[in-house]
Amino acid sequence: MTEIYDIAVIGAGPGGYHAAVRASQYGAKVALIEKRNLGGTCLNWGCIPTKALFASAELIQTIREHGEEFGISCELNINFAKAVERKNKVVKELVEGIAGLEKAWKNDVYNGHGKIIGGNANDGFDITINGEETQNIKAKRIIIATGSSPALIPAFNIDHDRILTSDDILHPDFKNVPERLLIIGAGVIGCEFANIFTTFGSKVTMLEYLSTPIATEEPMVIKELQKKLVEMGINIKVSQNVLSVENTGSGVKATTCSADVPRDQVDSAEKSYFEADYCLVSIGRARESKDLGLEELSIETNRGAITIDQKTCETAVKGIYAIGDVSLSGAPMLAHIASYMGDVSVVNALVSIGGFPVKERTTDYKVVPATIFTSPNIGSVGLRRKQAKDLGVDIAMGRFAYMSLGKAKCAGHEEGFIMILVDKKDHKIVGASCIGAEAPELIAEIALAMNHGLTVHDISETIHSHPTISEMVLEGAEDVFGFAIHKKGRPVHH
Repeated sequence: MTEIYDIAVIGAGPGGYHAAVRASQYGAKVALIEKRNLGGTCLNWGCIPTKALFASAELIQTIREHGEEFGISCELNINFAKAVERKNKVVKELVEGIAGLEKAWKNDVYNGHGKIIGGNANDGFDITINGEETQNIKAKRIIIATGSSPALIPAFNIDHDRILTSDDILHPDFKNVPERLLIIGAGVIGCEFANIFTTFGSKVTMLEYLSTPIATEEPMVIKELQKKLVEMGINIKVSQNVLSVENTGSGVKATTCSADVPRDQVDSAEKSYFEADYCLVSIGRARESKDLGLEELSIETNRGAITIDQKTCETAVKGIYAIGDVSLSGAPMLAHIASYMGDVSVVNALVSIGGFPVKERTTDYKVVPATIFTSPNIGSVGLRRKQAKDLGVDIAMGRFAYMSLGKAKCAGHEEGFIMILVDKKDHKIVGASCIGAEAPELIAEIALAMNHGLTVHDISETIHSHPTISEMVLEGAEDVFGFAIHKKGRPVHH
């Protein structure tokens, strides 16, 4: 007899496994289908393993840069293989933790490739699961959360041998530090890997098409990060159009020309050549939407992204939803966006079934925090100054440096600053950027304030514990109108 579920979730990444647990919390009978590992890209080949390696790199950097002044003198014996083993252990434990959670909520986990083979919202959908054996189930509603994978760009000849994706370089068995590492793309992923491998001893060169690394951030933040990356010995080459990458047998060779050269003049343009032992390609993600039965159901995709109602997460077929990287959501491809969309799609699916204690929800992406785990860390939320100007928002800005904060000085975290943007009209916060110690954690407080329409005064009138790094937010908020205690300013009365 075919098992019938209220909701079947295809894909067990941060959107899928989250949605499965959430649906069970509301009393739904849930099937979770995953063809690889629970946790998806984020846990197995993305966010978590990179942060585990970054934690090792950060500790090394701290001892190198501050050991003597903190009274610590020692000979560092750096063992990348040990750091990888720790990373693998962290991933394994978290994957096991997710399996335990799904079991605790009595969700049925199927290992295999899920495909929708027919049905509708009235009679339920039929799903076939191809794993070690073929299984068939039925679900009243479906949430597709199959995520994305590194794009295999033909010109870069990714061979998974010397020309690698982020999945390859985070493989559990990749335990050797390349003497020379070439990184294509100086976005979030590229900068994080550059930081990690430089610390472990690689000579890193980065090739970026745009005129600056992490171009989506505030110019002052970019300048601060670029200065630190250069100090670390990273060679950053911007405005580089990478034409090809080849495996030479003993290494790799990339050919570039200026990004300013028109496409029809590339062949005759002056070329530059870069050689290394390995090349990491850190640009582009491909949506995992193939062979899900979408075409047969007439569910549209755009370059692999599943078209959805961006408010409800529902596709053109009633009863089928798509979330996270695989969906055309209009939001950034971030793990926490996938989890958020999971919450929205679950309640909307259960409302349409009926009989569950939920109310319909719609998405709102106005307040989405973003983080970059380089040294120093970066956190941002809301508008940047240029965006605010383009939108016609008259802003006031508060800016406060870590070097002026007691706790930061005690901990040796004196690099960086926080900046908070406020609409002069109503004094509500419209954006913030931070580069420095615990920046992603500091941004969370500002995101909460923005999400609830608080003013900058609501933050500055809130007592913050002393001495803490969180006082960066307090001082930054006070500085908007010139009232920061630990910074000379000119108060603007309001």
